[in-house]
Amino acid sequence: MTVKQLRAFLAVAQTLSFAQAGERLYMSQSALSLSIKTLEDRLGGRLFSRTTRAVNLTPEGHALLPLARRLIADWDNAEDELRQRFTLRRGRVSIAAMPSFAGNRLPPMLMHFRERYPAIGITVHDVINEQVIEMVRNRQVELGIAFEPGSDTSLSFKPLYLDRFVAVVPETSPLAECEEVCWEDLLPYPFITLQRPSSVRVMLEDSLSIGAQKLDVSMESHQLATVGRMVASGLGVSVVPALCIQQMHELGARCIPLTSPVIERPIGILTKADHELSVAAKALADTLGELCS
Repeated sequence: MTVKQLRAFLAVAQTLSFAQAGERLYMSQSALSLSIKTLEDRLGGRLFSRTTRAVNLTPEGHALLPLARRLIADWDNAEDELRQRFTLRRGRVSIAAMPSFAGNRLPPMLMHFRERYPAIGITVHDVINEQVIEMVRNRQVELGIAFEPGSDTSLSFKPLYLDRFVAVVPETSPLAECEEVCWEDLLPYPFITLQRPSSVRVMLEDSLSIGAQKLDVSMESHQLATVGRMVASGLGVSVVPALCIQQMHELGARCIPLTSPVIERPIGILTKADHELSVAAKALADTLGELCS
């Protein structure tokens, strides 16, 4: 059965007239009769009893009527829902973002997106960089915000901006008055950072190893907010991505440009290489790219 045949059946069943049904459907009587006959042949029997004076439903036609109404209603609802998704009047998109981005830069970007597309629902997974990559790779989310991953042909990476790491020190520290600090200034102090397998931790250790320096970690945590509070309390110093500057300041710590070596990493949008984004996900990706340009 086709939707066209069911619509033809419903029109005739409701009007009990091929002429009126044809006018309603903008079909000729011959085309309408052919559509009904094809449907009857497909089902194996007559749906209408026809005389020169009247058209009536057969018992089988009466049995089909409520089913046809439900099928057409479901079809129309599906059509309407997809049309609304394509026009961004309905839909939902899931995004995974590392905490430093999710807690700092993402919220105002989502506000901008919501102003444009108020009917699109958004689910944010606030997870570490490695989990972002895994969730995109396993199709648990359509979009990920993370540092640029290594060579992985299953993923596509679109850079948003280059993030430079900064030093984080207590406001009472002698370093707080410096315009910039180098690693030699920081390393004598107790160092606080994220636990492995955090990509931030790995980047710091790899960057120092190039200069034959070693990161002697005094305290570690899973959350950047906890790291910031520890530093603000005077327990030590840390190094975080620049996108965390506002968060660190709100926690009571001071952020200072870091040199020798300068650590920079691209942050961008991760997608599955062979996966076509939904209209809602593409609109969100375009909005993030626009706001970071």
